[in-house]
Amino acid sequence: MDRRTLALAGLLAFVPAVLHADDAQDKAAVPRHDIVVTATRLETPEKKVGSSLTVISGEELARTHKTFVLEALESVLGLSTTRNGGPGATASVSVRGAGSEHTLFLLDGLELNDPINPSRSYDLTHLSLSQVERVEILRGPQGLLYGSDALGGVVNIITRAGHGKPRLTLASSAGTLQTLTSDLGLSGSGRKTDYSLALFHERTAGISAASSAYPGNAEKDGYRNLSLAARFGYTPRPGTGLTLTVRAAKARTELDNFGGPGGDDQNNVQDYATLLVRGQYRGLSANGRWEQALSLSWLGAKRENRNPVDDTHPQDRDEGLYRSDLFKLDWQNNFFLHPAHTLTAGLELEEEMGRSEYVSESVWGTVESRFPSTRASSAGVYLLDRWEYRERFFVTAGIRADRHSLAGPALTFRVAPAFLVAATGTRIKATLGTGFKSPSLYQLFAPSTSWGPVGNTALRPERATGWDAGFEQSFMKDRVIIGLAYFENAFRDLVDFDFAAGYINIGRARTKGLEASAKTRLGGGVRLGASYTRLAARDEDAGTDLLRRPRDKFSADIGARLAGRFDLTVTALYVGRRLDRDFSAYPYQTVGLPGYVLLGAVLSTAVSPRLELFLRLDNILGARYEQVWGYGALGFSLTTGIRCVL
Repeated sequence: MDRRTLALAGLLAFVPAVLHADDAQDKAAVPRHDIVVTATRLETPEKKVGSSLTVISGEELARTHKTFVLEALESVLGLSTTRNGGPGATASVSVRGAGSEHTLFLLDGLELNDPINPSRSYDLTHLSLSQVERVEILRGPQGLLYGSDALGGVVNIITRAGHGKPRLTLASSAGTLQTLTSDLGLSGSGRKTDYSLALFHERTAGISAASSAYPGNAEKDGYRNLSLAARFGYTPRPGTGLTLTVRAAKARTELDNFGGPGGDDQNNVQDYATLLVRGQYRGLSANGRWEQALSLSWLGAKRENRNPVDDTHPQDRDEGLYRSDLFKLDWQNNFFLHPAHTLTAGLELEEEMGRSEYVSESVWGTVESRFPSTRASSAGVYLLDRWEYRERFFVTAGIRADRHSLAGPALTFRVAPAFLVAATGTRIKATLGTGFKSPSLYQLFAPSTSWGPVGNTALRPERATGWDAGFEQSFMKDRVIIGLAYFENAFRDLVDFDFAAGYINIGRARTKGLEASAKTRLGGGVRLGASYTRLAARDEDAGTDLLRRPRDKFSADIGARLAGRFDLTVTALYVGRRLDRDFSAYPYQTVGLPGYVLLGAVLSTAVSPRLELFLRLDNILGARYEQVWGYGALGFSLTTGIRCVL
């Protein structure tokens, strides 16, 4: 029996010996975040929302002691995550089988998708959970409220506001792979002000990005991250508030040239830096019947890749520099016409800019690609009506019109009813909606090469139509909650690359599936949860399954309070077989990636009201697997840490 099995057996054997069945400590209900904002862009009780929504609460984030947003999303219903290697490697999220570029990421409502990425996707590998209050995941096309990029869904990361007396927090941990993590925070509030600041740092030796399971890949690829998060609020008078959000990150990732045999490279690095600033005004007028929310934001990002010659690659060199800026103005108006009727109208103006330079030298010659500074703008208006009847029937419905400076107009809508039977604890819900994605700057303006055209200014927006229907049933005064939903999405006019014509609108895809979940809290603080996603994702043109979309995904967790002072959570994640591509030979081959099981555990204890210790075990069984063909994935790891409040 190896050390991983012994560690897990010891934790599990500890449960029956010290389980403290004290119902007074049980909160009598499954922990749920009752108020959500992403589904309607306005604080709304979750029971009144018809959309498929998952909330990762602050309590859950604190209990798992995870470090990055990507880790928190790995087991979420309907989502699949991928990363090209270890810490710091490119990471993406697919919602209900949609492309990773069809997931819109928000931070306190500020759009994060990077304009200079070829498909305008977001690489969330560097986004830490420092100062994150909760994460809301909205599944299905969301063009009505969020415009471009939300064909598959929306992930909204909501940061923490300061409350109460000044409080200094320090969290620090150390783990395998020479990993050291520190998170220093300061928060509090006064009569009219509140503040929350944090400084986060992580450094790790990492693993080989090109999987060490293949010959020639032995060198570890390290990673380091330094991030700043700040949020300031000012309330000059009741009903009026100003908020400033600032978040910055600087990271360095050691890379390999490619996945698979011989992909190792000892001096290939990427430097990443980003800064986002968002200011918002919110105010009530007309005797509290009209609320305005006006925000102005800017996101700047820079990526620089350097891969000079070395002993194993004496004739190979490449360098790349990528910069982008995104400016956005958002004016939202909420009209409270009646306690059961709210009308929301808004205007969004956006301008994005990007530029890049790339040069490569090898025995085949020199290749240069220069993408001059280009820009595109868009404008959108939307109208959403929220109406309810006697706390039983709730419906949100609306329409939106957008115009892109080059791609032209897009019209989207969404209807989301929900019906609540309070006597039986039953909630029936459904949605029907559309979404679109405007072409990226690269797809529009990429210069031609000697092989032919690349960019195409005549591209149209990609489009999606999706629906879902399901129910949620609670038992025993919300101690047990089960949910089931079926969904279908159809994508058309997807942008694909043709060697003769460059980027063109030719793609079609369809996804459908089933989502099931269950959550319960028993006596003694015992918590149980499980979710299962069954997915069919097809490329309608090629007649094949879409790559890296698992047909089956199952997650489960069990937690318990032990001896009144310890908290133990054991998690399991199964990801089924997926298709991928092996690019190590020409022509490339389509391959099947086998399924894998990840088992983890977290044990924490409150030594005092101000001091907490924890131990986290990941991949306890030491599973060897690949999320992307040829790239490494983390093996067994152990992390121990401390969190104190001063």
